[in-house]
Amino acid sequence: MQFLRMEKVKDGKYLKNYEITYQNKVGREKKYEIVSRRELKGIEDVGGAPSGVSIVATCEGRLLLLHEFRMGVNKTIYNLCAGMLEEGEAIETCIARELYEETGLKVREIKKILPPSFAAVAISDTTTYIAFVEAEGEFADNTSDNEEISAKFYTRAEVAELLETEPFSSRAQMAAYFFANYGL
Repeated sequence: MQFLRMEKVKDGKYLKNYEITYQNKVGREKKYEIVSRRELKGIEDVGGAPSGVSIVATCEGRLLLLHEFRMGVNKTIYNLCAGMLEEGEAIETCIARELYEETGLKVREIKKILPPSFAAVAISDTTTYIAFVEAEGEFADNTSDNEEISAKFYTRAEVAELLETEPFSSRAQMAAYFFANYGL
């Protein structure tokens, strides 16, 4: 595969849409659409800088899950605390800010931050860090008027039950499965 050129086709508030022209493995010119959270200057920027974080938070052996309405699927689903890096923000600062904004909780300890991984490889170049943290504090609603989020800690047995009956984001489903079966 060889990228030939890229053109921005839409500039939305949160997502930018691009059309990539490439040459496939048998030499035919094809087009592919992607979205990005970032402004891409050229093909060399695709898959570049990380744009956010997903947080796997625990407290006293329980897993934090958000039950939140997501416009893109028109459902309330179980998800991880997550958010976007602000310009020039350190990842540790982003983790603390997003955890507080979405739950009112504070970071007691950052256990591990994995290198950035691709969030939706079929349609986007968005990469996010996965952070494992121990949280503390009391729940508070610090969300914007545009977010409908309920945060709660769940035991391994409660998470196992939710996995059988409730819709999840894929990243939260994987974290929940490993938590329910192996702990974190």
